[in-house]
Amino acid sequence: MPTLKLFYATNRRHIGADRWQPEGYDQKFSTDSSGNLRFGELTIDADEATITRHLAKDGGRIGIGDGEKLSGYLAKCARTAAIRAYPDPVQVDKSLDIPREQMGARGMFADVQALMKQTSDVLIYIHGFNVDWHNAVGSALALQTMLRNQPGRDPEQDVVVVLFTWPSDGKALPWVSYKSDRREAEASGEAIARAMMILLDYLRRLRGKDACQQDIHLLCHSMGNFVLQSALPWIDKVALGRNLSRIFGHVFLCAPDVDDDVLEEGRPLGKLHEMASNITVYYNRGDAALHISDYTKGNPERLGSTGPARPGLLHQKIHQVDCSPIVGGITEHSYYQCGRVNADIRMSIDGVESDASQRLRERVANYNNVWKMKPAG
Repeated sequence: MPTLKLFYATNRRHIGADRWQPEGYDQKFSTDSSGNLRFGELTIDADEATITRHLAKDGGRIGIGDGEKLSGYLAKCARTAAIRAYPDPVQVDKSLDIPREQMGARGMFADVQALMKQTSDVLIYIHGFNVDWHNAVGSALALQTMLRNQPGRDPEQDVVVVLFTWPSDGKALPWVSYKSDRREAEASGEAIARAMMILLDYLRRLRGKDACQQDIHLLCHSMGNFVLQSALPWIDKVALGRNLSRIFGHVFLCAPDVDDDVLEEGRPLGKLHEMASNITVYYNRGDAALHISDYTKGNPERLGSTGPARPGLLHQKIHQVDCSPIVGGITEHSYYQCGRVNADIRMSIDGVESDASQRLRERVANYNNVWKMKPAG
């Protein structure tokens, strides 16, 4: 029975008497504030045969690998996870004999860095709407497992997923839970901005003495893109109007529940390209979850339903991929976990060029940054 490990950061409230070894986290903000962050790691035991079955599932047009079902299975396993939070130097009992560099964000970054030195890229993952703690853990572990087992992956390159989980209430109640989650997502922007600033400071300290050659990437799903959008003003405030620092190799915006013009200059994510070498937007015209967001919540066209409104106005780093030809059924909103879309994400992590022959996409019209996925079979 394999043991799976996951690093996490959260502004959720811990469950249990011991904040450093909690039973889990709930749907409320940390009692310290919505911007407070707790960093930690957890392990779960899972059945290898069950994992293998989901990895080998034939999804038809979308290809091999059912990360959606794998996510559900691992969410159940997460109910018995062993959780350890890295003690915060401000709040820890002074009697504990723990070196400061092993506490909080620095402690987790140091452990993640040790894995990066073993030729592993890092993918920070921000989940979407209607996701409780256990489902957030299940989704992150499924994403990590799928990416690590893609047949065409670079065998010399590993991927470690770091989960950022915000207090989505995990209840699919029309109007009530969506509006609640959108408020929590917006309030969580400060927390994810703070995490990025801590990470940037850590990377700057390493520069020239102990830095590895691996990349850090970012993947946001659904309303997780709104969390990112809410973080940008905080990051821009710290930058004092200057260009934002490049932190990420690749940023993946999957089924983004944000406006379709959000990446254009002057719009909320208009400076995101300054933080990454490449950005890819994955969208599905038949995404029922985003149609609900669009038509019943009074939102404009969703980026995850139609793609960018005017691709010709976007920075050359930004590419869009239409997943509609291969997506359907239960995968219509979480397709980034499955088959060919997950494989395409792994190719980007491995540095495969957008127009390489092994890609599972094809160019649309005369744009250099507009693509659509090719069905399996």
